[in-house]
Amino acid sequence: MSTVGYGDVSCQTVLGKMFLILFILVGLALFASSIPEIIDLIGTRSKYGGCYKNERGRRHIVVCGHITYESVSHFLKDFLHEDREDVDVEVVFLHRAEPDLEFEGLLKRQHTRVKYFQGSLMNAMDLERAKVHEADACLVLANKYCPDPDAEDAANIMRVISMKNYCEESRIIIQLMQYHNKAYLLNIPSWDWKQGDDVICLAELKLGFIAQSCLAPGFSTMMANLFAMRSGEPSDDMQAWQNDYIQGTGCEMYTETLSPTFTGMTFSQASELCFVKLKLLLLAVEVRPDDGGDTKISINPRGSKIPANTVGFFIAQSAEEVKRAWYYCKACHEDVKNENQIKKCKCKNFIGGMMVHSVLKSQQIGQHITTDGKPVQPNGVAATKSGLQPPPTAVAKTGSPVKKSVSMKEESAPEIVPENPRAPIRQDPMRNGHPVIVQPASDFDFEKTEMKYDSTGMFHWTPARSIDDCILDRNQAAMTVLNGHVVVCLFAHSDSPLIGLRNLVMPLRASNFHFHELKHVVIVGAVDYIKREWKTLQNLPKISVLNGSPLSRADLRAVNVNLCDMCVILSAKVPSNDDPTLADKEAILASLNIKAMTFGDIITNIESMGDSKDALNNMGDTTVKRPGPIYGTNVPMITELVNDSNVQFLDQDDDDDPDTELYLTQPFACGTAFAVSVLDSLMSTTYFNQNALTLIRSLITGGATPELEIILAEGAGLRGGYSTPDTLSHRDRCRVGQISLSDGPLATFGEGRKYQDLFVASLRNYGMLCIGLYRLRDAALTTVDATSKRYVITNPPFDFGLLPTDQVYVLLPFERKQSRFSFSETEV
Repeated sequence: MSTVGYGDVSCQTVLGKMFLILFILVGLALFASSIPEIIDLIGTRSKYGGCYKNERGRRHIVVCGHITYESVSHFLKDFLHEDREDVDVEVVFLHRAEPDLEFEGLLKRQHTRVKYFQGSLMNAMDLERAKVHEADACLVLANKYCPDPDAEDAANIMRVISMKNYCEESRIIIQLMQYHNKAYLLNIPSWDWKQGDDVICLAELKLGFIAQSCLAPGFSTMMANLFAMRSGEPSDDMQAWQNDYIQGTGCEMYTETLSPTFTGMTFSQASELCFVKLKLLLLAVEVRPDDGGDTKISINPRGSKIPANTVGFFIAQSAEEVKRAWYYCKACHEDVKNENQIKKCKCKNFIGGMMVHSVLKSQQIGQHITTDGKPVQPNGVAATKSGLQPPPTAVAKTGSPVKKSVSMKEESAPEIVPENPRAPIRQDPMRNGHPVIVQPASDFDFEKTEMKYDSTGMFHWTPARSIDDCILDRNQAAMTVLNGHVVVCLFAHSDSPLIGLRNLVMPLRASNFHFHELKHVVIVGAVDYIKREWKTLQNLPKISVLNGSPLSRADLRAVNVNLCDMCVILSAKVPSNDDPTLADKEAILASLNIKAMTFGDIITNIESMGDSKDALNNMGDTTVKRPGPIYGTNVPMITELVNDSNVQFLDQDDDDDPDTELYLTQPFACGTAFAVSVLDSLMSTTYFNQNALTLIRSLITGGATPELEIILAEGAGLRGGYSTPDTLSHRDRCRVGQISLSDGPLATFGEGRKYQDLFVASLRNYGMLCIGLYRLRDAALTTVDATSKRYVITNPPFDFGLLPTDQVYVLLPFERKQSRFSFSETEV
């Protein structure tokens, strides 16, 4: 009525005109009063409210949980790394709060590949906005520094339940803090690891990495660098040892289908060909049976032949290098000397004919591999000197071809009798280059027991023992012969969150060790806390507890810390919110305390095991005491840190800048420090290759299987099982080891030989797969001095020179009788 028109409709009476005038004035006033509210509503509308629109048809993933600038920057740095091939995936972050200014800057720099939306995962409307049902995967990040790990896990599990309730088919990868919380995921009806759902348990993997470092010092650093994407570019400004280490950090784990040329070869032959000809390290293969059954991953198998279309797991610098394994053709590349010239050949257009040709030629490759133009005769693992043929590959049934089980099983192979047999040489455990005196093989009495392994056959087992039977006081410990053991210095209050000590001990109790090879574990800490963990430890043999303080030198001397193979420093205490940098104060003080100790003037009493109480008889060790280091700096240690920046306080003689990334610091490069932050890269690794996590978990945990996960989820601990041919066969899997070049039959390789010579001879003669070196930082030393630090070199180049003081990381095959190697020199 109040609009100005053409005059054809207007008020005619005075009363109507007066009403219209009043209506216009009141209407304008009311509208003017609403203008501030309208402006306020428009201004307060979040710019992160909208919906995700996939306009270019790209895949996308949804990342949620603990979203901060630090967590996102670390995630994107690894996820969008240049070494990843064709990362055409958009990252969508969904979080309740708006990003801060620093976070906004990161989002703007990555705006073409990153989107951020404000919302709650518990709200179906917000899940719709982020297009969770169309996402390639949903990743849930955990807060590793939270004061209450169980509450953090519960919140993340609720997020998984919400997403699964919204879309059952969503693939979800979740980080959890505590191992025992994994069981709750199994209660979600639509949770299915066979369809790609996976959980990265930080406590399980962290303690598993540390456990493997007890067997092979520095191995935690090597594995952590393998699944993290790093450039690994050496620099002239760095020292020689730093360049060697940095080059190794550039190696990552990749998968690629092996070309038909490899069909019919044994793994040893294929691995040798890859290393010598293609300059690739073949670590494992994924066997796909012809009958359509489930696939399995076999780590360093021997004796079995590689079928067609086998996927290999490689350690290499980039995905481009790994393509050589698919491009390699016997007919076209046999005479190629430069591995960079191995490209897709013309005969790839005739795949059928090439397969027939390659299968016929593969046996010739197995018998004649050219190294630098010189023919080398292989060991002949599949040869028929003894008139035997290797059995067919055993395939584990897991119920789905999507998710693979991992087997480090060693297929039965015929015994090769050398023409000039030598007396077998026992591989004694090494520490800082010095042999440890171990007891003779004593499995005979042990074999008579009915139950000595758990029901899966993957771990050693013993009937449940009371913690009171395993507690030592200081005098009892001092009277005990402790030698070549593992000392766990544990800081915890009686009410501290459980860290899952089982995950540290179980890899040390894997069934692919003989019973007499098991390292005794002595836990030094508050017994009130250990009692809460004991339910998960009571069925694992060779564990003792000293109720004391890791900061007490008297307690450390009582457990012979100077004679241990590894001293592990852990803390279960909750970090303080006031100053998070002080979270590692006890661990750092304990490390510095041990390094400041001297042992030359301390003579501990040595009593026979029979003279001590029954608790001491549970030790199971009757090893002869060996001379230990005089100074605490010689004691092998690995310290777990919560805050990465605190690594600068562990070594007072290093020159690391306080802002140096953890993996570039000296303690981490030497394998003496480990932080849970290095596991962040596993989220990206699992998304791009879900089998990589299965492979890593199997190497780290000693052989954990889905069957074992279900048993542990019951909460009753490990169950004993009777030894049957099936369970005993599970012992036949390789394990991580460290071989010294300072003495023994391999000593000749340390006298100016090349790494390729060692790799080929070890693989042919003993089935050992070399994966790296542990070298003295001061290369000028000609003798092993424990005060000299070592550093890790992952997958050295083929022409890398060896030193007598080097130690070699290898994947060792299981030997049924005892741990020994018969070495015979092979010219390569």
